[in-house]
Amino acid sequence: MSKVHVTTTVNGDTVEFLTDPRETLLDCLRDKLGMTGSKEGCGTGDCGACSVMLDGVLVSSCLVLGVEAEGKTVDTIEGMAKGNDLHPLQRKFVEHAALQCGFCTPGFLVASKALLDQNPDPTEEEVRYWLAGNLCRCTGYDKIVRAVLDAAAELRGEAA
Repeated sequence: MSKVHVTTTVNGDTVEFLTDPRETLLDCLRDKLGMTGSKEGCGTGDCGACSVMLDGVLVSSCLVLGVEAEGKTVDTIEGMAKGNDLHPLQRKFVEHAALQCGFCTPGFLVASKALLDQNPDPTEEEVRYWLAGNLCRCTGYDKIVRAVLDAAAELRGEAA
């Protein structure tokens, strides 16, 4: 099978790669572009560990073909921090101990950012509903929810 040339924007940078038409976006990000933050937990879109934004829509990159990124914008966990400055969500996850092994954390962070981009003032119920597609075997979800709510308040300019 012949390879397909893909040009896309990943975390603000134009990138090109060759891919098999059947290869997932997750595999392209990890194997072709060296962006190993997104993880494959299930391969069926059920765990959220591979969550990325594709043209502003939260997707499971294990369910999207790499060729579907042609001409689109992909935002991954690697694009959240700006230089050495962590995104407020990343800082709050650390402050609230909202991670343990870290395998699911990139997916939670990308999904949380997608939520706050759409709804900067979510309720606890809305956060829990939005993150229901992300699974974690190590932590209780309460610390994750608290971290997201705290980051939302900071992003709105409210004192914690």
